[in-house]
Amino acid sequence: MTSKESLPSKLSLLMILAGTLTMAGVESSAWAGPTTERGARSARLSSEGGHGPEAGQSGSRTAPARGCGPDAVQAGTLCLDTYEASVWRVPNPTTTNALLVRKLRQGTATAEDLAAGGATQLGLDDGDYVPCQANGQDCANDIYAASLPSLIPSANITWFQAQEACANVGKRLPTNAEWQVGANGTQDPGPDDGRTDCNTHSDGVSTTGARGACVSARGAFDMVGNMAEWVADWVPSPTSCPGWASFSNDDMCLAGASTTTNAPSAIVRGGAFASIGGALAGPFAIHPFQPFHTAGFIGFRCAR
Repeated sequence: MTSKESLPSKLSLLMILAGTLTMAGVESSAWAGPTTERGARSARLSSEGGHGPEAGQSGSRTAPARGCGPDAVQAGTLCLDTYEASVWRVPNPTTTNALLVRKLRQGTATAEDLAAGGATQLGLDDGDYVPCQANGQDCANDIYAASLPSLIPSANITWFQAQEACANVGKRLPTNAEWQVGANGTQDPGPDDGRTDCNTHSDGVSTTGARGACVSARGAFDMVGNMAEWVADWVPSPTSCPGWASFSNDDMCLAGASTTTNAPSAIVRGGAFASIGGALAGPFAIHPFQPFHTAGFIGFRCAR
């Protein structure tokens, strides 16, 4: 009797369990839609470079650059300007020349476009960046960096002004490490033949890209010599220039830290056509100057 009574009880229990599992399946299915949708949206945002709490939750690693504009080369995850910067003052940048500024930001503006818009190249003479000040004030919507071939690159510019010229076209100064990636493969100069070699020993600056053999593995021109180039990094003002010893004969002036100098130093890379040129120039050349310093052999290039 006990055995006969237990069979319906077991059947009832199985039916109850089956019903519970069925309901659980319905609930699970009901929640699967939104969860899947969130996952798809997260993947979609990630693939589109989206932002927000669902984007990039798998880590903070920077995605590789997906091709650069016509004015830049790809160096790792970076788009680095192909040429040393020429700096331009564009009249009426938010009205009649808004299209020209857009082209500068897209990297598609040409020297002809700039001339047609009445833009004036700066940095060919000392002090012509005013009203853009040496400390970077009053520079917004005023000076614009361009990466263009066959032009004299702009010089006599402070670190702050260079930063602003890049920012006004949606770019920035590359970091020291990023600059190094872009420069790798550039010839470490011996004699300067005055034609195709990097411009490391001459009476003046060369036009951008004119020295055809002075090109890096990534395709950036003039990263050795011509203009010493500001990068983003600042360091304590060093006290000596011991060089690289047996590693390289390039300039290296980052030893010690001054306890009396009342300003830090920003870094320039690559050496120049003069002053820190000759054997001191090269892909490992690194020299500090105070960020408000200017010289006819100091320029920059931008990155994004």
